[in-house]
Amino acid sequence: MNEKRVNRISEEIKKIVSELLYHGLKDPRISPMTSITRVRVTRDLRYAKIYASILGNQEEKESSIEGLNSAKGFIRKEIGNKIDIRYIPEPIFILDESIEEGIRMSKLIDDVNKNNHKDEPHE
Repeated sequence: MNEKRVNRISEEIKKIVSELLYHGLKDPRISPMTSITRVRVTRDLRYAKIYASILGNQEEKESSIEGLNSAKGFIRKEIGNKIDIRYIPEPIFILDESIEEGIRMSKLIDDVNKNNHKDEPHE
């Protein structure tokens, strides 16, 4: 399948699932600090890997992924209602910790910079 078309479908699914997070899903397990970072649809449009970033402790992350997995059928139906394609991809939710890892790395860099400034002799 055309790479551009797959990318457009991925972006459209990202918009739809993001909208559902804010307005459509009422599962209390899903953290309000959940956001969809990216979607990768397979070339045959059978599967959509949906990467979710969830701020919170490990228990909140696990319960949010569990809640998203239990809503797969509803999410897939909504995708089918909003996108006119022959096959509606099966959503696969993956925890994306890249944002938290970036924050952690940024803090480490800031700490190193602060320590370097303390060690410099003042003239």
